[in-house]
Amino acid sequence: MTHPTRPHRNFYGRLKGKHLKKSQEGYLAEDLEALSPGPVSWEDNPERTPLDLAALFGGKDVWLEIGFGGGEHLVHQAARNPGVGIIGCEPYINGVAMLLGKVRQAGVENLAIHPGDVRDMFDVLPDASISKAFLLYPDPWPKARHHRRRFVTAEHLEPLMRVLKPGAEFRVATDIPDYVRQTLEEVPRQGFEWLAERAEDWRTPWGDWMSTRYEQKALREGRTPHYLTFRKI
Repeated sequence: MTHPTRPHRNFYGRLKGKHLKKSQEGYLAEDLEALSPGPVSWEDNPERTPLDLAALFGGKDVWLEIGFGGGEHLVHQAARNPGVGIIGCEPYINGVAMLLGKVRQAGVENLAIHPGDVRDMFDVLPDASISKAFLLYPDPWPKARHHRRRFVTAEHLEPLMRVLKPGAEFRVATDIPDYVRQTLEEVPRQGFEWLAERAEDWRTPWGDWMSTRYEQKALREGRTPHYLTFRKI
């Protein structure tokens, strides 16, 4: 069998930070494998066979969080929505370990974790399989020459568009005005409509929002959070 050619993908973020706590090392060793959504990496799935989401979540609607940070929002949504399955992608292993501790504490069972690049996840998600996606406080890459590294570019938005169901919601939260500008320019180009009706809509948190540590840092430092909601046309 001829395998698909693995694309060359640069990754610019951090994969690991400070030393993990002993407890966090235990979470990774004991819990992570059981929360896998299936074979995602090119090493485990060179044919790029689509994941069986119906088997994974029992036919539930599936949501996707792109870069879950420390995992507080992911666990909050899983606990609030037990009738939904949620996949979280995060390459920063310290964040994955933090999430696993929160999962143990909350006892949620309706989520799966991919400790890696969401672009690899896009490769194996079936077309029109995701009902809602979240991009919350992504790396801002503030220097102009680095704006192409932001998620809100065609490289990421095109495969996201493919895996979202018609009418699916895409939420973006950021405290960086220029990221807001680029999001409002690029996301509609890919076939999304912005759902805001008034200027205050993009400064009003979603009704099921739980403020994350990234947002609290932004507020302490005097930056204004923005909440952008799009729908796949």
